Amino acid sequence: MSAPVRIALLGASGRMGQAVLDAAAAQADLRIVSALVGQGSASLGKTSHGLSYGDDLSAALSGADVLVDFSLPESTARALDACLAAGKPLVTGVTGMDEALKARLKDAGERVPVLAAPNMSLGVALLSRMAEQAAKLLGPDFDIEITEAHHRHKKDAPSGTALALAEVMDQARGSGHVSRNPDRRGAREPGSIGFSVVRAGDIVGEHTVLFAGLGERLELSHRAQSRATFAHGALRAARWIVGKPAGSYTLADTLRS
Repeated sequence: MSAPVRIALLGASGRMGQAVLDAAAAQADLRIVSALVGQGSASLGKTSHGLSYGDDLSAALSGADVLVDFSLPESTARALDACLAAGKPLVTGVTGMDEALKARLKDAGERVPVLAAPNMSLGVALLSRMAEQAAKLLGPDFDIEITEAHHRHKKDAPSGTALALAEVMDQARGSGHVSRNPDRRGAREPGSIGFSVVRAGDIVGEHTVLFAGLGERLELSHRAQSRATFAHGALRAARWIVGKPAGSYTLADTLRS
């Protein structure tokens, strides 16, 4: 039996970090070896799942095969530097990144394996593929609207997943997408992709892509019922990326092998 994949987990004290720790405990071929939090975090020194929260990324990566990141964009930037210095892969599910950080992740993919996914659900990876195909086949005669719903504490809107879906469909149709507020007024702009946002209660995550044509409509939906869904997807990605060559990967890539 091969040695388990050793994972350094950044953002370990958050909701997703705790879900990853719970999920990893049941998988014999994976082991969380470091639980990391942001610099200056109130959780520093506290313990969870037998691990003490720390913030030394370099030390953590020296004993890990891969870094899994569910922190915040500012911590992701620091994590990326550490992975480049250590030559270790990065799996990040952080949302709300600006274009500069996205560009840095893409550039880093030329030196180390990087898998960035705003949604770590395998179902969403399939939703993205289906939405891309539908957008390409249905063309500009069908209007596209993305409705997304999350818990009341989520800060970014539209969600990273909704924006990623829009980008995939925009590329499939070859037209510029337009972000529109839920309370918009006036006629739809031709070729635009609209967003409707819900922030309420403890909704884990829901995304629906609506294609509306003349006399018919198609809806593709995904609903996450537990954060364990994202945790298992991230662990799958961590297991898969170890040993891969440098490159920029998506969660959908893990479905091909």
